[in-house]
Amino acid sequence: MILGDNFFYGANLGAILTRAAKFESGAIIFAYQVVDPERYGVVALDGDGRPKAIIEKPAKPPSNLAVTGLYYYDENASDIAQACPPSARGELEITDVNNEYLRRGQLAVERLGRGFAWLDTGTPQSLSQASNFIETVEQRQGLKIAAPEEIAWRLGLIDSARLASLADAMGGGNYADYLRRILTEDD
Repeated sequence: MILGDNFFYGANLGAILTRAAKFESGAIIFAYQVVDPERYGVVALDGDGRPKAIIEKPAKPPSNLAVTGLYYYDENASDIAQACPPSARGELEITDVNNEYLRRGQLAVERLGRGFAWLDTGTPQSLSQASNFIETVEQRQGLKIAAPEEIAWRLGLIDSARLASLADAMGGGNYADYLRRILTEDD
């Protein structure tokens, strides 16, 4: 599950997510180092890197590891969420679900370290920052971030002829030109 206002970027992110998707029980949360942990749900780890507490927007954060809006849950997540009482805001809180998995000893943490970008785009300022980040990376590298047709092609879900056909169906424009260009480039 990913919260809709979250953006993730980094080398090997696909491999990390593929590995996480293979877990069979419990939950996996993703943690990211931030300078302002009091704005987020924060995970504290023990000496072995296992989670020992998750605190929502703590006044005195036990760590600088924010819990991002990306989670892998087993089939028990819906039942756990239904059993959680609404918060003071009258909402179901994802932190309560994560804390129940922690209480059961079934919560793992995957740290997203250097080379990753996690942006919570829930405010106008943070949405602008994400937009600027994407524009900078795309202009610098000449590559699109998260182009569905390219992803399908690189994963072998469509062949080169289908990618060319999709680009042709779009007619002109920068995006169609990009899809045509990647067909002729070596990676």
